[in-house]
Parts: sequence; C-alpha cells; structure tokens
Amino acid sequence: MDWDKLRIFYSVAESGSFTRAAARLDITQSAISRQISGLESRMGVPLFHRHVRGLILTEQGELLLRTIREVFSDFAMAEAKLTDKKEGAQGSLAISCTIGFGTTWFMPRLMQFLKKNPEILINVNFSDDPVDVSIRESDVAISSAVMRDESLIYHELICRPLYFYASRKYLFNHGVPIKAEDLDRHQLIAYFDKALLPYDDVNYILTCGSPPGVMREAYISMNNLYGIAKMVEAGSGIGCLPIYIAEKFKDLVQVLPEIPPPYVRFYFVYPRQLKNSQRIIKLWEFLQQEVAKDNKQQERLLP
Repeated sequence: MDWDKLRIFYSVAESGSFTRAAARLDITQSAISRQISGLESRMGVPLFHRHVRGLILTEQGELLLRTIREVFSDFAMAEAKLTDKKEGAQGSLAISCTIGFGTTWFMPRLMQFLKKNPEILINVNFSDDPVDVSIRESDVAISSAVMRDESLIYHELICRPLYFYASRKYLFNHGVPIKAEDLDRHQLIAYFDKALLPYDDVNYILTCGSPPGVMREAYISMNNLYGIAKMVEAGSGIGCLPIYIAEKFKDLVQVLPEIPPPYVRFYFVYPRQLKNSQRIIKLWEFLQQEVAKDNKQQERLLP
C-alpha cells in the first residue's frame, strides 16, 4: 500500500476539499487529485462524492478513514513513546495553537520557556483549523474547542472575559452606548468565518441585548481577531475582544462595562498515551506558572 497516498487521502477527508488539503500539505491541487484518483483506481471503489460545495466521503471512504486513523494513531504513539524514552526532556515538541491566542498570549511567553529548557526544540503551528493530536499532527494542542475523546487528556489552561471595545475617536464621533440595545445604532465589527470560529461567543456583540434569534448585521467582518482589534483601534467601530488581545492596544476603551461578559476558555490537550512525556509535562508546568502570574496581574487591574 502507498502510504503517501493514504496520508493525502486522510488530509483531504479531514479538510473536505482539495484546496484546504493542498494548503495543509503544501502541494498542488492537481497533485492531490492525481493521488486520490490513483488510490480510488487501486481500491476499485469511489472514495468521495464530488459536488460544488466540496467532498463527501462514500461508505467505502468512511471505512478507509476509520482504518487509517487507527493505524496512523498507533504508529504516531509508538514513535512518540520511543522518542520520549530515548530523549527524555530533550528533542522536539510540536504545538498547535489558535491564531489569536497563540500570537498574543502564548508566543510572548514561549521564549522564556525555551530559555529554561534549551534542550527542547519547538515547532509551532498557528491555525484555527481543528488539529488531530491523536495521530500526532501535533504533540500538544492549545485550543478553546473540546471534543469528547477518551484518548485525549484535557487540562483547562486559562479563562478570560470578552469585553466590548471602541476607540476614543469612534466614541467622540458616534457617541457612547449606554445600554446593550444602543448597539443597534452603532458600527459593529465581527468575525465572519462561521465554519471556523476561534471560540464560542466571538460574535456576542451581534446578539447582546437583541431579542432571541435576532442577530445584528456587522458593519465590518473579518476572520482575524488581531485585525478586528486594529480596525477598532482605527476608529471603525465597536468590537468584542478577549482581554488578552485588547490589552495589546493602548487606545482601546471598554464600553458597556456593566454587562456581564461571556468567557473564553483554552485547554491544553494531548494524547493520553503521552501522559508521561517529560517535554509535555515541562511545558504544562511552565504554562501553569505563567497563567498564575497573569491571574495576579489581572486582579491588580480590577477596580
């Protein structure tokens, strides 16, 4: 069996399109299409139903995907155990992290971890796409998404509120909202990619104070939280941001502070079979210490 074809099939099946799989694997769509066609020819059955909205697995494709997951998972875990037994707290550690949290909270602290653990080599993948740690696409995932999977261990890492923010320039030109219903008359900046939301309540600003089932229309929408913060800072409107991003922008002003905020929680996720990995243990202990420091700083900022 051609393992490269199976790897490509797995990526296409997980992403649901040749385009995303090509970006993920850094190869052309035509090359992926040829590999899938070759695999279907060898198997003698179609593996995908093709239509304008993407790809859907056939019954045979579903069976092959389940089998590949099991095989890849076993190989990945065996490799990880052998590497950890040989190298201990040395060697590489692959980490996946959502873009907003990763670039604003995690990355500024990563250098300190590397200084304390120079024997560990870090490979970071920033993406809001789901990452399958069960087949070791990464050793560790830091994510707000929690899926029920008994093969994975979840530790809650950090919990932070989401607040509404605007710039002084915007508030001077458009007025200050006094109650949630006032948001109906303001320019709102929201997250638009419904399929890959970085966390629940990212668009809370579109529903806060509205009747059930009613969502406001965004003045500007984009699929990047840092970009939303930049647009808010520029005076383009009001946005809903987690505090770990908003605190990077000195000119943002919190509005409607009396409204109880929703919270976003991030989890430290890794395969149960790697629970004794010294590299993962060291990273988890370090991040716990950083969260404790961050919590104390947040307490000092409270009125």
